[in-house]
Amino acid sequence: MAQREGSVDQDLIPANAQHRYQVRERDLPLSCPMPGMYLWNSHPKVYLPIEATGEAKCPYCGADFFLGADAD
Repeated sequence: MAQREGSVDQDLIPANAQHRYQVRERDLPLSCPMPGMYLWNSHPKVYLPIEATGEAKCPYCGADFFLGADAD
């Protein structure tokens, strides 16, 4: 059986499950909810400008995102 994007059998992050998320440059452009989160119980996708300050807040769910260093 082929895996489907966002299917229940995948190990996805629950959307809006925590209030602070670390993101890395490879995750940009930043959107909330992020890829890899369940979307069925979340809000519409919004892109967040995190590059200038290193921090962003989602206007829908209030999640805080901060830009961390990429691991080597």
